[in-house]
Amino acid sequence: MKRTLINRLGLLGVVALLSYTAAVIFAPLAYPGYNWMAQAVSDLSASSAPSKMLWQQLSSLYSVCGIVSVTMVCVFIQDKLTKTLRIGIYLFAIMNWISNVGYAMFPLSDSGNAGAFQDMMHIYVVTVLVVLLSIVSLIIIMIGGYRNRKYRSLAVWATMALLLMFAGAIGTNIVPREYFGIPERFSVFAATGFNAVLGLYLYWGFEKVCSVNLCKK
Repeated sequence: MKRTLINRLGLLGVVALLSYTAAVIFAPLAYPGYNWMAQAVSDLSASSAPSKMLWQQLSSLYSVCGIVSVTMVCVFIQDKLTKTLRIGIYLFAIMNWISNVGYAMFPLSDSGNAGAFQDMMHIYVVTVLVVLLSIVSLIIIMIGGYRNRKYRSLAVWATMALLLMFAGAIGTNIVPREYFGIPERFSVFAATGFNAVLGLYLYWGFEKVCSVNLCKK
């Protein structure tokens, strides 16, 4: 397969994952007293967080690279795959746009929920939309992938991402408060990780990737 520029831009999804991972790991160094096991990732980028500048520096490639990658996936799959898979991936891309724009517009004003307007928008509007679109898009991708053996490996990745999201959502509600940050990270990395997976599918070409391993009869 001859890779075009669009295919190569899929690698930006991996760059986005690496940038986000670096921010999650190293931004706490600029936040005295930050407890990653108890606090959410979004606390690191809160308006009043001492780690905000370092977070922005380390995650500078995350937003732009992730958006470019998933958008190029949408461009590439026009008239390819199946209608169900395309719809699922389009919804996943919309979720990424809402996440990037919404969280940039409404960062937490302080660690946790200080009750400010931007906190309400962050938690009850942006987060709700991101979670709902994530779940719906992944389920649709799973349905489309499991229906067609050719795309079963993509459905498997979507299943793993969805399970991580559910594990994070359930875990944050059942574990003690001092361990809230552990399951919360399952959820935040699930979407970013699946975005990287889509980028790799784009780089190799969906047809080629889906002709091997789990896609074989």
